[in-house]
Amino acid sequence: MNPQGAFTFYVLRPLSDLVLWIWRVERRFEFLYRRWFDRWLRPPLFASAQWLQNLFRRDEHLELAQERLLPDEDRLVQQIIDEIALFMRENWLPGAVQRFGNTKTYGVLRAEFTVRDDVPEPLRHGLFATPGVYPAWVRFSGPGPFAPPDLEDFGQCSVGIKVMGVPGPKLMEDEQGTQDLILVTPAAFVTPDIKENAKMQRWVRAKAPLGYAFNPKHWIHLAMQLLYSPMHANPVEDRYYSNVPFLLGPGQAVQYSLRPRQQGRSRIPVHAKENYLRDAISSTLADGDWLMDFMVQVQTDPHRMPIENACVHWPERLSPYVPVAELRLVRQRFDSDAQLRFADALRYNPWHSLTEHQPLGNSNRARRTMYYELAKLRQRMNDTQHVEPTGSETFED
Repeated sequence: MNPQGAFTFYVLRPLSDLVLWIWRVERRFEFLYRRWFDRWLRPPLFASAQWLQNLFRRDEHLELAQERLLPDEDRLVQQIIDEIALFMRENWLPGAVQRFGNTKTYGVLRAEFTVRDDVPEPLRHGLFATPGVYPAWVRFSGPGPFAPPDLEDFGQCSVGIKVMGVPGPKLMEDEQGTQDLILVTPAAFVTPDIKENAKMQRWVRAKAPLGYAFNPKHWIHLAMQLLYSPMHANPVEDRYYSNVPFLLGPGQAVQYSLRPRQQGRSRIPVHAKENYLRDAISSTLADGDWLMDFMVQVQTDPHRMPIENACVHWPERLSPYVPVAELRLVRQRFDSDAQLRFADALRYNPWHSLTEHQPLGNSNRARRTMYYELAKLRQRMNDTQHVEPTGSETFED
């Protein structure tokens, strides 16, 4: 073992485990104060972190919706794929391999995605061009890279919406009728670009994520993640953000957000069970349908709302979110073993997309190959066939 490897194994890994243990102890007390903190303190703290980050960003003088390739971008993408593939092989047995990110499935839910009839004219492109109702499979999940009891995860949720029956040519050939929309609860991504993401994946694979924090440049990004990493009460009651941009017609870039229409009713449990988040969703949908607004935010300033930096939260005072569709999670039971296994047959990729919604930015460009290759690896190791769903699927148990 070389000196760097020994330092990682004997120092950084135990320190990372200690920090994670302290965090998990703290989470057992969050039910006492977290709602108050998120309402009153998180907004100004997050705004201050964004201000400090932007203070040191240089203006790249790009136009609206303009992309710029990173040096050695293909090499960086392959580096991330290689690290994650090794992690998957090292930490999961064949037949039980999980996604590296968005790992633990809380549920794959039936839904209706309804495009509104009052979408403003400039936003009427692609899926949002005309009113309509589409079936959807919606996967709520935890952050990864493992699938621990809900109380011990990293406090972030994700949602993948697979809208089905969408006509028109797609950017990827492995699915013909789907439009995938992927969002997460943090309001900014953990790394600004794939160059920094490649560094982070090496530390994650070494099981010493604290090593990534040794670089002071990363402190502010990690602080923003901590602000958006609470002990959640119910994933369907959270707000979600895309963090990365997409086209919406020629020359117009947008980001997405998903927001529950109703006030959340769930409370953080004092004694949380292993799958308490799945139980919370079940309780909500046993009472009736649950409605969420799907919204878009138009880029109006290419520097303050960048395409290539996923850590910058686009200011809503410059461009407010506009509702364009309704996501209706219909009343249902979804916790059968067969329906949970169905998640393994699904591939979510933002490039399952109409050309009008082309993903933008280096993080999105990386996801095309990265998500595709890692999904193939996962399904090959699990001996699972990829399924393009139609919405008519049924489950026995």
